[in-house]
Amino acid sequence: MMLEPTPMLPQVAATLLPDVRWFTAGGCVIERKDVIEVAVGGILVGSYSKDDTGARNAVLVGLAADPGTHLGHLARAFELSEEMVRVIRRRYEQDGLEAIVVARPRGRGRSKVTPALRRKLEALFAAGKTVSDAHEVVAKKYDVKRATVGVVRKEWGAKQAPTPVASAPPLVTQPALPLADLTTTGSASTTIPAADTGRSQAAAPAVIMPMRDERDPQSSSAMQHAGSWLLLGLLDRYGLYKLAAEICAEHHLSSESVRVALDAVTIALAMGQGCVEGVRRLATPTAPQLLRSASCPSADWVRQTLHAFADKGVDPFHLGMARRYLEAARVEDGPTVFYVDNHLRPYTGKEVIRRGWRMQDKRVRPGTSDFYVHDEGGRPALRVVSPSHPSLTEKLLEVADLLRAALGKDERILLSFDRGGAFPEALSDLREDSYEFVTYERRPYRLLLPSAFRREMELPIGDGKVERLAFAEFRVALGHGRGDVRRIAIRTPDERQVNLLAIGPTPAERLIEIQRGRWAQENGFKHGVERWGINQLDARKTEAYAPETIVPNPARRRLNRALRLACVDEGLARRLLARLDRDDPKHTEAEQSLAAALAAQTELLARRAVTPLRAPLSQTELAGKLVYHSAAYKTVVDTVRIAAANAEADLAEWLAPHLPRATEAKKTVANLLVAPGCVRVGSRTVQVALAPAGTGAEHRAFAELFRSINAANLRLPGDPLRRVMRFGSQI
Repeated sequence: MMLEPTPMLPQVAATLLPDVRWFTAGGCVIERKDVIEVAVGGILVGSYSKDDTGARNAVLVGLAADPGTHLGHLARAFELSEEMVRVIRRRYEQDGLEAIVVARPRGRGRSKVTPALRRKLEALFAAGKTVSDAHEVVAKKYDVKRATVGVVRKEWGAKQAPTPVASAPPLVTQPALPLADLTTTGSASTTIPAADTGRSQAAAPAVIMPMRDERDPQSSSAMQHAGSWLLLGLLDRYGLYKLAAEICAEHHLSSESVRVALDAVTIALAMGQGCVEGVRRLATPTAPQLLRSASCPSADWVRQTLHAFADKGVDPFHLGMARRYLEAARVEDGPTVFYVDNHLRPYTGKEVIRRGWRMQDKRVRPGTSDFYVHDEGGRPALRVVSPSHPSLTEKLLEVADLLRAALGKDERILLSFDRGGAFPEALSDLREDSYEFVTYERRPYRLLLPSAFRREMELPIGDGKVERLAFAEFRVALGHGRGDVRRIAIRTPDERQVNLLAIGPTPAERLIEIQRGRWAQENGFKHGVERWGINQLDARKTEAYAPETIVPNPARRRLNRALRLACVDEGLARRLLARLDRDDPKHTEAEQSLAAALAAQTELLARRAVTPLRAPLSQTELAGKLVYHSAAYKTVVDTVRIAAANAEADLAEWLAPHLPRATEAKKTVANLLVAPGCVRVGSRTVQVALAPAGTGAEHRAFAELFRSINAANLRLPGDPLRRVMRFGSQI
């Protein structure tokens, strides 16, 4: 896989006709003047006039019989309520087709709205009276309900409305956006037929009206979550949207669809939702203005859009963004430092997936292992996923090669990792490939006398405090002809000894500082789980392993466990025998237990000798059961998470110096990102006045933050005029 620059996520192109209503990815209802057509998969399956409810019902029950049809979507496409669809289906099931095709008499008596009452109500409406006012006037005398008055008001309003003129058609709303519409489309204009004036339509010229560009931001006096545009502007600055657009262009996907999906996911994550399902929380009255789309997309549509994008461009998207972060971490003097560690995402579902060791739980758990690369500031840059749970030593060289491919073969790269990678073979391989590293030495090692620590250094620990450390440095052999490495023995103020192993010319003081800073990565993991949801499963689709895949043999694992239990039984029996007298009645029972335990061990050892530690999947009891989760879709979502986490870190870095408590910077930024605001759109700028909750000190800090943000000239992704955003506060 190559680390080439590439692009990221937008929404469905607005080229569907205004009279098309979709109920599945390939099925829709098309309204053409007085005729309704129903098409499935591009094939016309039915056509009827607007007044022909019998033909409509016949087509409806045929479509509803398909178990893959969503009845709610079907009802909306036919402009019926879900209850009406249910009634039609039940009538068909009970009495057959004739019951739904033959017209039924409507109503059970004469309408209470007489011509005289209608004239009186219309006069009240013309005088500006509301439905409630009109109902109060006529209810007592005519005994009509408020709903009836409302119907008359609606009919009167329809008669008063002027004849509509040709205008740009509205976009089809979600969730009726099929995946097929991810393909790019041509012109953004639509031909609107001239109004019917009694003459032949053929003689009427067509009016060409350009559609409004939905990407264009709109002014709003009160937009919810307007603060999230800070995050979108930074992601646009990182090049995430440009990379997505390039991938979409290469694979003929709608970049605008991916852009809206990306916006929705980013804002949902900023709100603390943690997963794509959180897009539902964006469904506010101002969501179309916030996302610059026809409507607020559903979570299903966002998932479908991102799945289609992931199938085409997951590798160039993730690795292209990783290259940008890695290049930003490059230093001119000395090696570029990266922290590498594995992180197991636990799984609690019903599928059978492979197990790995999770340090936080101190036990083996089913899940997937992610190998993360963070820069020296603790910002995530790259993630490599592996469902087979390889050790850190197995992945170190692969990760190092990815870093070198991104930064160039002449770049000095220093890897910092924990004891999980401190094995002689891995250290030797890194040294042979000219990588520098620093790690903790695994115990046991020789403890030195206090007099051996002849060098000292001061290490800042925050709040103006420093920690004084003593250390000594010498060489140590890796053994078996692998050469030697640097050993740095550190004596802490509490008289503990910690050893580091390292390669490279970097001074010992700098290596100690780097390894102590590795907690930035651990904090990054914790923040990523709690704030951005990196442990979310995201993709629930599973794939089966190939039958020839070599896996740990579960039969061997069970034998080992049974052998350990037999050894425990032996120990208990021997302990009991040592304490009992030979004439004790329990002595014979203990001897029998000992004999049974020894016999069980003999049998288990014989069986273990012929049971391989690893075996092809097809030869184990897991054949046909063991699966793994697809990585492409989650990798796309995690790329968004990484970008959002880095953007939040940038904002926190700008904000922290102006806060009374700098350690609360990220929490304060999270509050700012969900703040409502007022938006004013000009020809060159987009003015955003936010109203975040906060103390007086926080609002003064926000004012300083806005100066830094405005100096960066952030732009909204997808804005056709690339207007510069200017942020301020309403307070």
